[in-house]
Amino acid sequence: MFRYFYLFLFIALLFGCERAQKKGIRSSESWGKIETYFSSPTKFIDKYGDFRSPLNFYDGSPVKTPEDWQKRRVEILNKWHKMMGVWPEFTEDQTPEVIEEVIRENGIKQYKIKFFWAPNESTSAYLLIPEGSEKKPAVLNVYYEPETAIGLGKPNLDFAIQLSKRGFVTLSVGTSEATRAEIFSLYYPDIDNAEVQPLSMLAYAAANSWFVLANLAEVDSTRIGIVGHSFGGKWAMFASCLFDKFACAVWSDPGIVFNEKRESVNYWEPWYLGYHPKPWRKRDMITSENPARGLYPKLVEEGYNLHELHALMAPRPFLVSGGSEDPPSQWEALNHTVAVNKLLGFDNRVAMTNRELHAQDSLSNDQIYTFFEYFLKTQ
Repeated sequence: MFRYFYLFLFIALLFGCERAQKKGIRSSESWGKIETYFSSPTKFIDKYGDFRSPLNFYDGSPVKTPEDWQKRRVEILNKWHKMMGVWPEFTEDQTPEVIEEVIRENGIKQYKIKFFWAPNESTSAYLLIPEGSEKKPAVLNVYYEPETAIGLGKPNLDFAIQLSKRGFVTLSVGTSEATRAEIFSLYYPDIDNAEVQPLSMLAYAAANSWFVLANLAEVDSTRIGIVGHSFGGKWAMFASCLFDKFACAVWSDPGIVFNEKRESVNYWEPWYLGYHPKPWRKRDMITSENPARGLYPKLVEEGYNLHELHALMAPRPFLVSGGSEDPPSQWEALNHTVAVNKLLGFDNRVAMTNRELHAQDSLSNDQIYTFFEYFLKTQ
């Protein structure tokens, strides 16, 4: 009897060691593919640009310890919420309505669902669940409309279906109706009297979407990431920085800091950080005839920039999938978050890849998928 017990134990240990070894191999392979993304080009090492250091409190006193950083982090978060508008309460416990169900390739179940992502607004989204009974990592995809990420839109932006083929539960959300109306964003309580900057409200909607994923029996709530491209990159950046339950994030070419020389880095528009009651300014670059309005010009005048929000990610890892709007010189902003992570005792938490064009391609997509595989599947 004991002989069979020890034989069973030996087999179980052998199987466990084999699984651990395979996991270690996968981890090593994934890390080998992405390791170089965590180092800036030599010319930008220890370069911090003209950005105000997050490692100083707003009164100028320095952040010297991890304990200091926790206080500073709260200060940054509270300050930005005060400037952008305080979020409503989350809708943490809701059961999404299933509108339709189809089976995709590889046995992936695709559900079209409806849930409340704001107190006064519901949205339709696509939930993709791969086969298997084990708890899975998950990724929230944010974009202009939810169909693109499930493979029904522009090429190389089908993040949700591609990640689901790799074993991730995915949820794809988008502002379809607002995009068609060219107002793009969320306005709370309404578009005529928004109390929260629209880009911050999008981040709030992503947080409510996180709860939808976290409540699923198929999902490990400690392993939920977020990804978005362009408009979605801005959305993913604000969501992951302002809501710390996202375990990691990928921001695809959003323009990670203010840049008034780039038309697509247009945080001054009313649907981002420049909200003002209609009639809205003409959509275009800032000029004396067409100035920025709302919060945005105040942020610039008082020296605020988005690198402060990046620092809120520490020590959670993130990847900037940079294109035309986020060239290698953006390391001067990213180095500030690298410095915060060093204070906290962490390396390899800030990554950047670069391509020439704004559009995603097969290489940059593979870099994104490998990043998520390493940080959400092998850790």
